[in-house]
Amino acid sequence: MSTVQEFNDYRSKMNDKILAADNKVLKRFFNLDTNAYQDGALDKKTKELLGLIASMVLRCDDCIRYHLGTCYELGVTKEEAFEVFAIANLVGGSICIPHTRRAVEFWEELEA
Repeated sequence: MSTVQEFNDYRSKMNDKILAADNKVLKRFFNLDTNAYQDGALDKKTKELLGLIASMVLRCDDCIRYHLGTCYELGVTKEEAFEVFAIANLVGGSICIPHTRRAVEFWEELEA
């Protein structure tokens, strides 16, 4: 099983368990997150690229993978992804380099 499929399966399984607990605050948070990335003054693609930069700067590999997958689905090119990686490293500093390595590896799997 590919890393991409493994990540997506695990995320889906655990999100189902979290939502099944029927915690009002968690459900509202998940809903807020979903709605925040819908088209508005900024389109989905732009919002996902911003989410990817924030995730890289905050050093959350799960978030990076999620946003990379969504960016790929929305037609983000490899060149666009690498510009995002560059901005994230510029803002976040060299601590982002290991996350960039893993992001590139995950992007390559998305392309495969």
